[in-house]
Amino acid sequence: MGNGPAGHVARSTVRPNSETAGGAPFRTFLHTDDGVRIDFVYDPGPLVHDASRPPSGDLVFVVAHGFTGDADRPHVRRVVDVLTRYGAVVTFSFRGHGASGGRSTVGDREVLDLAAAVRRARGLGHARVVTVGFSMGGSVVLRHAALYRPDGPASPDARTDAVVSVSAPARWYYRGTAPMRKLHWMVTRPAGRAVGRYGFRTRIHHRGWDPVPMSPVQAVPLIAPTPLLIVHGDRDGYFPLDHPRTLAEASGEHAELWLEPGMGHAENAAGDELLARIGDWARARGG
Repeated sequence: MGNGPAGHVARSTVRPNSETAGGAPFRTFLHTDDGVRIDFVYDPGPLVHDASRPPSGDLVFVVAHGFTGDADRPHVRRVVDVLTRYGAVVTFSFRGHGASGGRSTVGDREVLDLAAAVRRARGLGHARVVTVGFSMGGSVVLRHAALYRPDGPASPDARTDAVVSVSAPARWYYRGTAPMRKLHWMVTRPAGRAVGRYGFRTRIHHRGWDPVPMSPVQAVPLIAPTPLLIVHGDRDGYFPLDHPRTLAEASGEHAELWLEPGMGHAENAAGDELLARIGDWARARGG
């Protein structure tokens, strides 16, 4: 869940092209395969060269925020600040969030938003893409990697080279904690959706899922051989530890699991040291 006052990233007049990687930051809009306009921010980061590691100039992180977040939220910008030490960073606002169009489907059609952002990141000249998702975004990066496999029929330029899923649920419709019961009220009730719209800048679709999308635990066995890192805090108030353990078990021991002592939920709880370790992991495996 994202919360707190939104910050601001100035909208630039710079337009993306294959020569901007490693150049100036810019902001623009993308269009998804189903026609939704998505707010997109690109931070090139430094071109770091280290003889002991792959060069970072071709590496880009595509960050997928949590429900009620957006590309301008301070906790999302902090993630960017750390990851730009390791490569370029793309952030975007999921549909129904922030300056993006459409309405949130709470993890279903959002996979198209991520695919559009990954596709644009590759169009900027980055050969290695690592998707990093938090909470709802953590479930989206798992489904995206399963649907956009290197050997699959989906657009090859929308695939990822490594996946980091932080604080993600393993299964849909979970109501076992008080925060998740509140979230379900926000999503399913007219009064809750009004709170989402005016209190959190999140416009939520009134229709339920039909059909129900592939769950995260169904997605993880399909991700191999793409490297997968599952990160979860042992004080997560939304999803207890059976969620990450179920995801790791379903991966068939393909995934790496980090259970973080003292960590709560998603971007707000991910400290700079953890984000730096994620950056190191990605540089070693994202290509």
